[in-house]
Amino acid sequence: QVQLVESGGGLVQAGGSLRLSCAASGRTFSIYAMNWFRQAPGKEREFVAAIRWSSGRMDYGDPVKGRFTISRDNAKDTVYLQMNSLKPEDTAVYYCNVRTVEGSMYWGQGTQVTVSS
Repeated sequence: QVQLVESGGGLVQAGGSLRLSCAASGRTFSIYAMNWFRQAPGKEREFVAAIRWSSGRMDYGDPVKGRFTISRDNAKDTVYLQMNSLKPEDTAVYYCNVRTVEGSMYWGQGTQVTVSS
């Protein structure tokens, strides 16, 4: 199994920035990709960003393109989400997710991001 611990959420004004971190432990050698999702109240969970663990290839959801950047530190088994130019509609619980080479999926506990207008 892979365990995930997110940190870095909080309250920020519109236009501000936050950086989320997600540290993985356990069977980290089996990680294929690490991803960020978010879920706002009353809405479905939404894809935010992904990074392939070996190649570093990145993908982004349309709402965050050009504002968010995903990165990784393989030595620390940690993925980051740098969020700039935040908008009130970015308010959500942000979840870290891992997909392993075996196809298993693991989720973190989530971290709240609140953007005030």
